[in-house]
Amino acid sequence: MTAIELVNVSRWYGNVVAVNDITMTVGPGVTGLLGPNGAGKSTILHMIAGFLAPSKGTLTVGGEAPWQHPDIYRKLGLVPEKDSVYAFLTGEEFVRATAKLHQLSNVEQAVRQAIDMTDMSDAANRKISTYSKGMRQRIKVAAALVHDPEILLLDEPFNGMDPRQRLYMMDLLDRLGAQGRTILFSSHILEEVERLSGTIQVMVAGRLAASGDFRAIRRLMTSRPHVFHVRTSDDRALAAALVGRPYTTAVEFTDKNGLQVRTDDFGAFCAQIASLTRDNGIALRELLPTDESLESVFGYLVDSQPSSQGN
Repeated sequence: MTAIELVNVSRWYGNVVAVNDITMTVGPGVTGLLGPNGAGKSTILHMIAGFLAPSKGTLTVGGEAPWQHPDIYRKLGLVPEKDSVYAFLTGEEFVRATAKLHQLSNVEQAVRQAIDMTDMSDAANRKISTYSKGMRQRIKVAAALVHDPEILLLDEPFNGMDPRQRLYMMDLLDRLGAQGRTILFSSHILEEVERLSGTIQVMVAGRLAASGDFRAIRRLMTSRPHVFHVRTSDDRALAAALVGRPYTTAVEFTDKNGLQVRTDDFGAFCAQIASLTRDNGIALRELLPTDESLESVFGYLVDSQPSSQGN
């Protein structure tokens, strides 16, 4: 069984700490590496791929350190976030060049299989310069799969894909993971990770904020405290109606017109606010969440780290 293991791994650039004391294990199946931009996801993938050496700690792929170990590429495929294609080549020529670098015994068969697998057959003879962003992503996946690797690393693989391409690629990764391959993909979009992986690693500011089963971490995300800005025809009457409700933790008047309402039950608050205003003869004019950015969600996970750690 091939596995990726990081033990107390850090990576810094001068005074900038990109990855801070990460310990994680990634085994067969599909694992999502989730976090906002700048969280350190690409740095982790580049270290696993052997492009960067850890500044501290131990990182192994199948029991071997990937840094300065080119043989690791026989069992590893990488799809980087940035374009790594020669636009003057056709898609087929690009995948063939990668197959030749791997010194495969049957280059043409491997090329055809990888292109078919990524649904790029119809565009294989077109120059990459004519491809859309989504098509360039898929031809990069074909090149990463051409040598049939045990491990596949993908950095924001769905960027630029249209809905059909995205669903096709998700189904492909599902199938590859079910076959026993170890697949680790990064994303800053929660729904992508929810659709694909049962296991996730959540990163914030270079740290591992949560690790384990997606459903448990998703529950933690949705049960965290939420803040809403509410504006009505009678803010004082609504404040009085909200105080004492089991889902209300705080109600404050803002400098501008309106209320700031804190709740620890997102679902109950959203389900009852409309009926509550109606029953009290209050017109609801504005209801806005004020802390729904990914950064705030992940920041909450960091604060909850002791209780959110899984495997």
